[in-house]
Order: sequence, then C-alpha cells, then structure tokens
Amino acid sequence: MKNTIQIVDTAGVNKVSLMNRSIGKYFVSSMLAGLFVGLGIILIFTIGGLLAPVHAPAMKIVMGASFGIALSLVLMAGSDLFTGNNMVMVVSTLNKKTTWLDTLKIWLYSYLGNFAGSLLVAAIFVWTGLAKGGTAEFINSTAAVKMNAPFMELFMRGILCNTLVCLAVWCSMKLKEETAKLVMIFWCLFAFITSGFEHSVANMTLLSVSLFIPHPDTVTWGGLAANLIPVTLGNMVGGSVFVGLAYWYMTKDKEKVEIETLPQSKRSAS
Repeated sequence: MKNTIQIVDTAGVNKVSLMNRSIGKYFVSSMLAGLFVGLGIILIFTIGGLLAPVHAPAMKIVMGASFGIALSLVLMAGSDLFTGNNMVMVVSTLNKKTTWLDTLKIWLYSYLGNFAGSLLVAAIFVWTGLAKGGTAEFINSTAAVKMNAPFMELFMRGILCNTLVCLAVWCSMKLKEETAKLVMIFWCLFAFITSGFEHSVANMTLLSVSLFIPHPDTVTWGGLAANLIPVTLGNMVGGSVFVGLAYWYMTKDKEKVEIETLPQSKRSAS
C-alpha cells in the first residue's frame, strides 16, 4: 500500500508540474477527460434509448456494463479528470508533496476543462443528428429527473459515486497488469451506473445534450446548476475523504508500526 501512496504522490506532483509549465496543455488534458467521459455517456444513453421503449428490466445493468469505456479511456489513454483529482491531490498534499493552493488550482482547472470537453462532445453529438427519437426521449427524461432531485439526495449519490470512481483510480495505480486494471475499472463503474449514483463530469455531457436539443420545461440551465452543485460537492467528499484521506491515514499508521517493529540495531542505524 505504501508503494501505491508513492505512485499517487508522484501523480499529484506531475499534475502540478504540467499545470505550472503550461496551463494550456493542462487544460487540453482536462478537456480530453471530459470528452472521454462524454463518449461513455453517449454510448450508454444510446443503449438506454433502445431499451427504454420496451421496458427492458435489465436496462440499467446493460448500461452499467457498458460505461467502463469512459474511465478506461481516461486512465489508459491519459487525461485529467476532476473526480480522480479529488483523491490524488489530497493524498499528495497531506504528504507535503504539493500544497493546498496547488490542490485548489488543479481542482478548478480540471473542472473547467472537463466541462469544456463535455460541452464540446455534447454539441458534436447533437450535430450528428443521432440525438433524436428514443435516445432523445430517454436523455430528456433522465435529465429532468436529475435536475429536479432533492439537494441532499444528489449530494449523497455524489459521495458514493466518487468513492467508487476513486477506488477504480486507486486500483489502477496499485495493480501492475493492464487487464487487472481494466477489470477493476469495469466493476467500479458498473456499480455506480447500475446503482444510480451521480457523477458531476458525466452529468455535464448528459444535461448539456438535453439542453441542446428540444426539451421539456423541466429541463433548464438553472436545473443544470441545481444538479451539478450538490453532485460536485458530494464527489469531492467521496474522493477526498472516503478514499484519499482514508488511505493516507491507513498508510501513516502502517509506516509507524513498521518503524516501531524494526530491530534495535536498524533503528539506531537509521
């Protein structure tokens, strides 16, 4: 576990280094993450649009089993996702490899970049002419529900969602084999989509598509904010506290135990 923490620390330092060298390059990296997650959303809501009219009982299961492409692209191709940064930057900052100012800047720039990438892929999808029929109806109905859900429910769903997403990121850093990484990404994303949890970056694309196409009065730009604010806050808590802080604390205890159990001769030498 200590090695994984060191990998997370290095990831945090590298993010800050890229940001300090070139805001433009870091922003593009963040845009790619938003675009990759958006492609996953387009896939699963196209599937949902096909299955919803026939009231397929397994619709959410199929959607959950298909969303792994989103985080797989983010982690395997390389890009910068706000929700993953909630875990990475907290760990590296608690270990004094980065600062809290670095953390806030990374969170801000990655969030804005993710949003820009999400808006871009949403617009392109609408321009393809494929956001119509059953797909459009399913997107609009889901967006309306998300935009009008209670604040606390969205917040709690956001916590659980990013706990799973950051566990996928953690496992991808811990595991060596790419196949094993992809398996864990699949399971974590399968759990969050099928369970109905809320991911801020995924919602950026979904809600934007709904706003860009003909939609009911229950879908509004105010509704976009009403969803993203509690979901984003929940994502931050899930990634920062339930994964980042938790594993940092566990690792610090482990290091202390290892030092205390060293033979007297080795402790003296150190």
